[in-house]
Order: sequence, then structure tokens, then C-alpha cells
Amino acid sequence: MAVTEPVPEGILRRQSARESAARTYARALPIVPVRARGLTIEGADGRRYLDCLSGAGTLALGHNHPVVLEAIRGVLDSGAPLHVLDLATPVKDAFITELFRTLPPGLADHARVQFCGPAGTDAVEAALKLVRAATGRTGVLAFTGAYHGMTAGSLEASGGAYDVRVARLPYPQDYRCPFGVGGERGAELAARWTESVLDDPKSGVRQPAGMILEPVQGEGGVIPAPDAWMRRMRQITVDRSIPLIADEVQTGVGRTGAFWAVEHSGVTPDVMVLSKAIGGSLPLAVVVYREDLDVWQPGAHAGTFRGNQLAMAAGTATLAYVRENRLAERAAVLGARMLGRLRDLARDFPCIGDVRGRGLMIGVELVNPDEACVPGGIDAPPVDAHAHDGLDATADGDEVRAARPRTVPRSGPVSAPCPAAPALAVAVQRECLRRGLIVELGGRHASVVRLLPPLTITDEQAAAVLDRLADAVAAAAGHHARGAGSRDHTQPNHPDEPSRPRRPPGRVPRQGGRAERAG
Repeated sequence: MAVTEPVPEGILRRQSARESAARTYARALPIVPVRARGLTIEGADGRRYLDCLSGAGTLALGHNHPVVLEAIRGVLDSGAPLHVLDLATPVKDAFITELFRTLPPGLADHARVQFCGPAGTDAVEAALKLVRAATGRTGVLAFTGAYHGMTAGSLEASGGAYDVRVARLPYPQDYRCPFGVGGERGAELAARWTESVLDDPKSGVRQPAGMILEPVQGEGGVIPAPDAWMRRMRQITVDRSIPLIADEVQTGVGRTGAFWAVEHSGVTPDVMVLSKAIGGSLPLAVVVYREDLDVWQPGAHAGTFRGNQLAMAAGTATLAYVRENRLAERAAVLGARMLGRLRDLARDFPCIGDVRGRGLMIGVELVNPDEACVPGGIDAPPVDAHAHDGLDATADGDEVRAARPRTVPRSGPVSAPCPAAPALAVAVQRECLRRGLIVELGGRHASVVRLLPPLTITDEQAAAVLDRLADAVAAAAGHHARGAGSRDHTQPNHPDEPSRPRRPPGRVPRQGGRAERAG
């Protein structure tokens, strides 16, 4: 009698044998999804998982949300064409109308939109081409730690690129400040560096075509840009006639607690790059920009799949649902609550170096607390710097300070942040999967556990996610400590303060409850 190979194992084996060596998520997440709804994925083996990857932030409403499915079925049942290149259709008109309704007012009133290829990186390419055409210049300002996509031009503007037409500028961060000071002072030094590069005739940087930045660096380690620094970048670019491009591919559509992440700082960019959630789970990417930049000739930018009617219908439904149900506001409230609980967890585990994020874009950086820390530079400690820094000075000299990202308190003084622990992060991700939780890794050293749950996540589901993550950290830290022969990192930081009892991982909460429907 022949032995039949189990279905999931056979599919995974064939994937490994036939697909490119460039595949990524499939290596860390060896599951075969067959059904999904909301936050929950069911594998071919019958196991259920809480999905905090959400298609790398694509699924603002989670898997197969009813309003998205209804919108898609409506187009299919209507007999409308599914592919129309850039022709006008009622579906496209409705999408543009809803999109413009959500844009920052200063941009929506005088905007143009270009439909690009299906991915965010295509929209980044279009944005770079646009500002180069509009200014007649070629160079681009980008930032350390950036991620803008995987095509050639997008990679040039990303943090790991070399030998390119991009000037790399420091992106402010608290935990690993490139100047070794952190806080407002670190952000001010980053801003001054930018001004110096642009104004010094011997800096080697010519007047650029544009500046591209992420309001929150996602792949770079979930690092929110200080609001005052964002305003400073806007002023620097305005004063020098440099178009500002905001990459909102992952931060957009309510993810960070505002509909668009630039709204936290009140900044209105010249160009916005949008993808992921705007397609309601289907491929869609656009560039929205000021009308005076619209110098393209007909056919100057195109893409075969820029007329995806199903994606536009799903996107319209998603944008409207997030707006009408105030899911951005809910993301801000629930995200703050989750960050608070994760910071409580960090007090118990020295291997958690930092907890940061904005809204439901959350990162937990794992470190090796027993290894030597590196003072200064990228491994410098955050320090409280409250001297007048001029980041947000107004004409009359008043100053408005941005809220400084909170750093996890530790027991005793900290001379520098601890080294990143990518191996521990991989172990935590593996332990999460064993407990039915899907998470992503990111950051400079792939040592940041990322949470990107759908905006429809309920309070009960959020508690279950954090319970499972806490258990995974405890298990992975224990194994890591025993394997390294060091002290047990599962013990509390404060020996005189007993650990709180760990709650058992919750079952996967039922989908479709009141909180999920109403946001």
C-alpha cells in the first residue's frame, strides 16, 4: 500500500523545489493557508493562526472582510470590464473620489493622481520620475534605514543601496541615535546635517530633484519620525524648492492612528506614494501629487495593469469603511494600549531593548543584554535632551515640541543600548508560530518583531496576540539564555519586584463580533 504524503507537507516540498530562492515569508512561515477571515488564517492542517502580518500591512480590514467581498462581487456580477488600462470607468471615478476625500486638505484641493503598476515600488519609481521631470534635476535625498521597494530606482533610495544617485541623510531615532544623544537633540542634529549637506557648496550633493521619506520607517525597524523633525524637513524642502515625497505605502489608511501618517505632524507633502491597503487586499498603487508638478507628456508613464477594476472597487470599499467607522482613531487608542502592555513586558525581560511604534504599527526590538554595549554612533543610548533645539521654531520664537518616543525603562543606568539579537528574534518568531501567532521581523539587523494587525482587531483578539507573544518571548529567551550559558533572561529586571503571573495564551477569538464590524 502506497504511503500518501500529507497535503501541507507535499505543497511545501514542491514550493521549495520549484519556486525562486528569493522567496522570503515562506521560509519563516511554513504554513499552507486555505481559509481566512478577519485576523484568523486556517492552514491546510487545520491549525488556526492570528495573523499580525496582514500581507505586510495590506489588509487594513483583515482577510475577506464582508464589505470588500461585496464590492468585488458587485463588479463581477455587473459584467463590467475587469481590465481597461487608463480608460475612465464608474468604478475608477468612485475610487478617485473616495481617495481624494481622505487626502490632507492642502493636497486634495490641487491634486493629480497617476495610476501605476500594481506594487508600491512601481509608485515610488513613478514619483522619482515625476520630480525629476518637473525639476530638471536628477539627484534624490533619502534616509538611512529607508525601504522604498525592490525595483532599481526604489532600491537606490533604500537604506542598503550603494553607488547610486542618492544622498543618504540620517533618520532620527531614539534607541540607536546615529549621533549618540537621541531625543529632540538627536532629531535637531539630523536636521542640521540635512541643511549642511544642502547648503555647503563642497558637500558633493547637488540640488536634488526631491526628498523621499517614510513618516514611520517600517522595514527599518518601526521607527516613527518625530513630528517636529517632519515639519523641519518640510520647511527645508520648501525653502530650497525641493519636492517632498511621502512614502505612505505601509503607513497609510489609518495604520498609524491617522488616516495618513503625515497628518500627525500637519505636514502636506508635494507627492504621496500609496499602495497596499488602498487596494483593499488586491494589487493597486498610485502617486498623488500637486498639479503644478504635472509636466508629463502623454505616455510618459504607464503600466499595463493600472486599470485593475476589482482592486479599485475593493479599495473604495476599504477607504470608505475606515473613514466612516473611524478606524484610524481606534488604531491610535488600541495601539497605545498595546504599546503600554508591551512596555510592561519589557520591564520583565532584559532581552527586550525597546518598544516603539505608532497606532497599530508596532515594533519590539530584541537585544543581547549580556554582551558589551557600543557607546556612541548607531548604538548610542537615548538621553533626555531638553535644550532649545529650534526644531519647530515659529516666527515669534515660540517652540512646539514633538512628543518624544518613549524608551523602555531599565534597572539602573544604561551606558548604551545592547547589541541587536537577530537569532533571538528568529526564535521568538518561531515560538509565536507554534502558539498560533504570525509576526514579521524587520529592522537594521532583523531583530525587531513587528506587529501589523488589521485595524478591525478586537480588544479580545489584541489581548490574545499579546499573551501569545509574551509566552513566545519567555520561551525563546529561556532557550537563548541556556544555549548561551548566561543568566536567564526570563527573570524580571527588578529582583525585588516579583514577576506578574503570565496568562495562558487565549483561544482564537470568534470573528465578526460587534467591535470588528464597527471598528
